Amino acid sequence: MSTMLHLLPTDAYTSQEWFDREMREIFSKTWIYAGFMEDVGEPGQYISVQAGLNNIFIVMGRDRRLRAFHNICRHRGTQLIRAVGKTQKALTCPYHDWTYDLEGNLISVPEEHEEFGKVDKSCHGLKRASVDIWKSMIFIHPDADADPITDWFAPAEDQIGPHVPEELVEYEELNTSYEIKANWKIVVENYIDVYHLSHLHSGTLAMYDHKSAKYGFVGDHYMFWEPPEASFAKYQDKKLIAPRVIPEDQNGAWVPMLWPGIGIGATEDGWNIFIVEPLGPALTRVTNRGRVANASNWEFAKQEMKSSNFWTKFGLSGKYEAHDAQSEDDPMAGGDFTAEDIYACERQQASLKSPYFETGPAAKGESPVIEHQKVVLRWLGEA
Repeated sequence: MSTMLHLLPTDAYTSQEWFDREMREIFSKTWIYAGFMEDVGEPGQYISVQAGLNNIFIVMGRDRRLRAFHNICRHRGTQLIRAVGKTQKALTCPYHDWTYDLEGNLISVPEEHEEFGKVDKSCHGLKRASVDIWKSMIFIHPDADADPITDWFAPAEDQIGPHVPEELVEYEELNTSYEIKANWKIVVENYIDVYHLSHLHSGTLAMYDHKSAKYGFVGDHYMFWEPPEASFAKYQDKKLIAPRVIPEDQNGAWVPMLWPGIGIGATEDGWNIFIVEPLGPALTRVTNRGRVANASNWEFAKQEMKSSNFWTKFGLSGKYEAHDAQSEDDPMAGGDFTAEDIYACERQQASLKSPYFETGPAAKGESPVIEHQKVVLRWLGEA
């Protein structure tokens, strides 16, 4: 009998076979984050994204409508475009120069008469996918006739916070992308593990009251909210690093994880996304992007000056003191909660190879981990 990590066998976190099933049955059949609405903001702009087994690109047409297509030339299947770019009027395959307009129609076949006699171009347009915008984010779905994205996120709509990201602006200094040497489920399960907040992050997330958190699943989506800790809540506007973006009577941290890997980290002074992209059985890319108040540089400078006294006294510290650190850049001593999470995820993944690995009892605060595993099993047809 294989070793289990609660409801899932360890193979679910280590084997290529499981990974391939998830790419086929989960990430090829759901709405997938592609970017912010500003990323494709003018005619001819395009971006591409991997959605399970499918590479899909979004392009804005001359009518300013967004359209999504499978990134596959209808001649021999070569990918048409690279990740990001802009074109004036057409998209040309680099292999044989078959050319499509921004609406996906095949408009030109080089040496058509000599090589083919005649090609019925109306039958060889690009294959469509679905595209939509929700909460300032562009999403794509491999199915051209997918159910509306509003239906997909409807169960979570009223529980992810009062923020209006469409009214905020992107703050590029918050943008990061990094790889974690762990399975995507390990990364998601760390994100939704409430038990670890008071322990792994005892020095880095102490400004929120983890014991008062409210959390649970709504359909396939995980919801989480916790209030500020008392000393952080008092005169909070003097302690926020950036200008406030939500009403004071709705203070707190809203940190849902929307299926299958769209995390949102929303607090009193910002709105951030945490996108989980599986790259392999033991490799995951995480993309972070953030939005803040649409305010002047002076407003940000004033707020930073106002809050500096609190943060100097309050401080952020790692789980271990500097004298206990294994090196100068020990992730457990640097006071960076992201580095702490990466360390924990990678160390857990490493243990899965051991024949001595087994899990103990699940804490109440780990119940979301069990629920997430149930969602995975349902999508794989095993629940």
